[in-house]
Amino acid sequence: MRNRSGGERERSPDAHGNGPRRLRGTRTARGVRALGVRRARGRAPDRAPGEGTEVSPTLRIVAGYAWRLIIVGAAAYAIFAALGRFHLVTLAVFLALVLTALLEPAVSLLSRWMPRSAAVALGLVVGILLLFTVLSLIGATVAGEWDGLRREFIGGVQRIERWLEGPPVHLRPGTLSDLQARLSRFVTSHRATLISTALSGVGQVVAVLTVGVLALFCSIFFLHSGDRMWAWFGGQLPVRGRHPVHAAGRAAWISFTGYTRGIVVVAAINAVLVGAGLFALGIPLALPLAVLEFFAAFIPLVGSPVALAIAAVVALAAKGPVVAAVVVLLIVVIGQIEGHVLHPLVMSKAVRLHPVVVALTVICGSVTAGVLGAVVAVPMVSVAWSVYGVLRMPPEPAPAEP
Repeated sequence: MRNRSGGERERSPDAHGNGPRRLRGTRTARGVRALGVRRARGRAPDRAPGEGTEVSPTLRIVAGYAWRLIIVGAAAYAIFAALGRFHLVTLAVFLALVLTALLEPAVSLLSRWMPRSAAVALGLVVGILLLFTVLSLIGATVAGEWDGLRREFIGGVQRIERWLEGPPVHLRPGTLSDLQARLSRFVTSHRATLISTALSGVGQVVAVLTVGVLALFCSIFFLHSGDRMWAWFGGQLPVRGRHPVHAAGRAAWISFTGYTRGIVVVAAINAVLVGAGLFALGIPLALPLAVLEFFAAFIPLVGSPVALAIAAVVALAAKGPVVAAVVVLLIVVIGQIEGHVLHPLVMSKAVRLHPVVVALTVICGSVTAGVLGAVVAVPMVSVAWSVYGVLRMPPEPAPAEP
């Protein structure tokens, strides 16, 4: 509007549109309150088309762990594939570590009175002589008892056949004789295949000798300067990663040495008990069977029953079913002693794994790599668990660099 002088009269605020703005603000506030009321009553808020829902925190956490586990599994598979590709080298290094764990206390004791190199040489020579002495005793025992064992075995097979022909089995007479005849015919017809297989075994013997020589070579350097080799390896790492790697390596070595020495003690006690029991029962080849029990004990939960089952078969063939039943009872008693006395006392500090985990580890190792995998699986899992336990602890302050 214009005033009397012709100028424009000042408009009120509502004339400039502030009134509708205030009205729109009031309507907006009312809409927000109404939306809050609807949400409070449980109604779903209005969403624009294509707007996604928020991911659940639980699902997000599970997905994070899932892809991390996939990466860890892929890395573990790649490592095991590489180790399997070079399985002879892996076996040689593993045997070298076993020899180092067994001989290191003796070498450290001898190094107090002589140079370290001389102590290493003396320890290895004594260990090799002890091994060849045991093997020669086994060979002499088998050669001395072979004729008597052959006669007793033939008589035992005849007794077993007569027992199977009676109640409750009622086996048809001549069944075992037919089996022996079929076996001899199979050997005769496949003689060329068996000879070629035996000749191909010469290559396996060469491979075994190569692994033994390489293991002996590596164990010499591990015993002589293993600490300096580990210090050199740690020096190649970044400064921030040296302390965790050093702590993990120390835990891994403590776990591995504890397992190796503990399993040797358990195997030796089992072998002594088995040898004494078989000798008291008058079963032939008691010493070879005891040595078989010693090496079979390196496969936890499985090796000892298998070795003692072989002893029970020998007892059945040589002495009859009564003595074989006593050997089976001996299997049960030694298994209880090993599981409830020896392992808790000797192996509890080195292997803190549940028996179910040990059994699954042995089975997975045997499926993956046969007998070698069954022997190596438990110490590897024990070492991995020890390293995990050290790395998950809060980090200690690293020592100051000079």
